[in-house]
Amino acid sequence: MVSWLVGDRSADTATIFVNDLAGRLASRIQLTSDGYKPYLVAVAEAFDGVPLDYAMLTKIYNDPPTAGNEKRYSPGVCCGARKDDIRGDPDPKHISTSYAERMNLSIRMGMRRFTRLTNAHSKKIENHQHALYFMFYNFARIHSTLRVTPAMEAGVSTYVWSIEEIVELIN
Repeated sequence: MVSWLVGDRSADTATIFVNDLAGRLASRIQLTSDGYKPYLVAVAEAFDGVPLDYAMLTKIYNDPPTAGNEKRYSPGVCCGARKDDIRGDPDPKHISTSYAERMNLSIRMGMRRFTRLTNAHSKKIENHQHALYFMFYNFARIHSTLRVTPAMEAGVSTYVWSIEEIVELIN
């Protein structure tokens, strides 16, 4: 994971997040965002003058199922997606939000405070900011498909970090 930010789903948060992302990259990338419109401005500003292949993937939903006159507390079923080239020349085969969505699922499965609609969900932003999961996931957990940590695979670490080393970072 190159960048992450705990915040609300606002244009200001999108701008802060995309600026941080742009500042961490050293070469041209292909970027795909979901259909959230503030990303259009945030990406244009953060990557101004920087080569970038950017596409937006917008999911299309059916109306949520109903029981009589009641609406269910769940989204409709995803019935398709629209891929829009926004900038550069994005490869259609790689226009996807699957990696980000899979990481979101791993986060929710690994930390109950991120599991929505449960009594373990935390609404305090401070509780989410102090989560050390990303460091553990990337630096201390050996992944079965990689046989090393993601940080080692990416070349940003040469060894498996201990929990103690991660905790020392916040002191």
